[in-house]
Amino acid sequence: MAKMAYDMSPQDQRAAIEYHRQQWFIDFGDAQMFCRPEWKQNISLAMDAQPQLVTVANSGIPAYLTYFLDPDVLHVLTAKNQATEIFGEKQKGDWTSSALLFPVVERSYEISSYGDYNNNGRAGINTNFPERQPYLYQTICEYGDLEIERAGLAKIGFVAEQKEAAIDGLNKFQNLTYFKGVAGLQNYGALNDPSLYPAVAPIPKANGGLAWLNGTAPNASANEVLADAQQLVTQLINQSSGQIDVRSEFVLAMSPKSEMAMTFTNSFNVNMSDLLRKNFPNLRVQTAIQYGALTAQNPQGSALGEIVQIWAPRATGQDSGYTSFNMKLKSGRIIPDMSSFKQKMSQGTNGFILRQPFAMATMIGV
Repeated sequence: MAKMAYDMSPQDQRAAIEYHRQQWFIDFGDAQMFCRPEWKQNISLAMDAQPQLVTVANSGIPAYLTYFLDPDVLHVLTAKNQATEIFGEKQKGDWTSSALLFPVVERSYEISSYGDYNNNGRAGINTNFPERQPYLYQTICEYGDLEIERAGLAKIGFVAEQKEAAIDGLNKFQNLTYFKGVAGLQNYGALNDPSLYPAVAPIPKANGGLAWLNGTAPNASANEVLADAQQLVTQLINQSSGQIDVRSEFVLAMSPKSEMAMTFTNSFNVNMSDLLRKNFPNLRVQTAIQYGALTAQNPQGSALGEIVQIWAPRATGQDSGYTSFNMKLKSGRIIPDMSSFKQKMSQGTNGFILRQPFAMATMIGV
């Protein structure tokens, strides 16, 4: 009987493998010897049995190697800065200014009966100089070498993003001062200027209360919302002694929530925005979250409600008011440290300059 290959000595098996390769062109690859059939069932019977693993059993690669990092960075957004859209903006003074004076001239006169020898009557002027105080504010950008490099691994421009954050923060604060001013200074906002006329209340609604919406559901009809707008315009006309009329330019400012009332439709299928356009052809609607419901409570313990303001930007051919800054943005020197840098960024605000108080009317409770 022919001797089986796996019964040969290891040297003879290697010689047989080489013989088959040269004689019959049968290549067994990296084979070193032939294996008995029964060893296929139990590898522990092999002459060189497999040793125990030293490392942790694993059949994959680190999971992070399969991660995809999106290069499109998503920026978290906050509410828009709308004060300048509503009231406009002007620079007054600079960062060295400690106070701002706004000259006001009022004409005065006394009329008397004419007579060739009468010297009665007089014309004159009265001057005032209302004062406002600018407020300077700042923030600091700081960044280290290591954190810049680490953020770069995530495709994030750390320095540029931090400067954008600083500018955004300065502008957010400035927008807030345009509505509420700066406490402790003669620096006021459009919602708390001491020369504002007292706020008026909305008309009572058929569904109860004064509000335009009850949560997210309509609480007022289109005609009731129009009546509130007409009340505000009437207030302006009365305050201005007729300098303002229904054809004047108006800005109706409210919260984004209250703006939903502009979509109400009356029983004749006429939209609220169409009613406003028909009655006040030069009126436009603007929104800002600062007109949202007041957090203060009235004596009865209920919320005061949302705010609506209407104003005539150029009631008499002059600016009725505007938001103002004395310095928009000043970037300081970049200061190097041992392994980091820092830079001061600053701005200045004058708040809201209300030049003609009669041109603004406020309603609280819608």
